[in-house]
Amino acid sequence: MRITGTQRTTAAALTAAALLTGCGAAGGGAPRADGERPARGASPAADPTRLPGVGDRLHARVPESSRQAVVVYGEGRDSADAEAVLYTRKGETWDRTRAWPAHNGKRGWTPDHRAGDKRSPSGVFTLSDAGGVLADPGAKLPYTRSAAFAAPRSWAKTHWHDFDYVIAIDYNRVKGTPPNDPNRPRGDDKGGYIWLHLDHGSGTSGCVSLPKTGMEYLLRTLDPEADPVVVMGEKNYLKG
Repeated sequence: MRITGTQRTTAAALTAAALLTGCGAAGGGAPRADGERPARGASPAADPTRLPGVGDRLHARVPESSRQAVVVYGEGRDSADAEAVLYTRKGETWDRTRAWPAHNGKRGWTPDHRAGDKRSPSGVFTLSDAGGVLADPGAKLPYTRSAAFAAPRSWAKTHWHDFDYVIAIDYNRVKGTPPNDPNRPRGDDKGGYIWLHLDHGSGTSGCVSLPKTGMEYLLRTLDPEADPVVVMGEKNYLKG
């Protein structure tokens, strides 16, 4: 059942490592007459038409129509630390817009998320609905306000405001419904309620958390007409 509330219309440059063997092999080129060697070790310029750090496999899953992408760069497979970066596409170029420290599942990441595994699902997902305990801050995505989002008071007090603002990650859910809609098309064993939400300073049960200022910015910026997506996972997975 849809909870009533207010609504508003809603990832490789490969760096070569030189193997230095033998005398005089270190320069990557002949010395100049003045004895200075050409610079070496510089990375090729990044391709502005690509999301930084995102390989072909995942890039192919970003819809051609998408002009906004939140890329969540996880520090490691079993790490809860991450960085979330919003990129905006202008023409064919992806521009870095804003970035925030973030957290993901307390046990890290998985491409095969299961209910209760405490890992965040890796992949590319659309972003289509938002909501929370607090009043709509000016969201462009459809926003549902409801006290039903409130974290249980049996949780640690540091977690009580986690769901003041949430943006649903379209993993095992029905798009076009509030983030807390219980329907799970792929079955309950695949988990659900995977959101962007407020950060409490440590890992989550599977969501991605950001500072309140970051959530407010995303809510006011992500536009359904720009077909926003989130590309998320640990860095090596994203590049693969």
